[in-house]
Amino acid sequence: MDTLKIILAVIGVIAVVVIAIWLIGIISAILWLLLWVGLFAAIGYGGYKLFFAKDKPAPKLEEKTPIAIADLKDTDRALEEYKRKYLNE
Repeated sequence: MDTLKIILAVIGVIAVVVIAIWLIGIISAILWLLLWVGLFAAIGYGGYKLFFAKDKPAPKLEEKTPIAIADLKDTDRALEEYKRKYLNE
């Protein structure tokens, strides 16, 4: 009876290992398929945007208007602090 249990346990372990390897193979095949589908989809989307996009936005510079140094607040105080700290050395 003990020999039969050992044989069944070995068969069970072998079956579990075979099923685990089978699942790893299926999962890796699905991941490879998703990789290739994603790669082709990215190439297709990039080509579509590059060649067939109708409204291409014109590149804009910053929306901020340039300001003069005289318009800055506390520039005189900052300039005096800079002179005091760094120009005396």
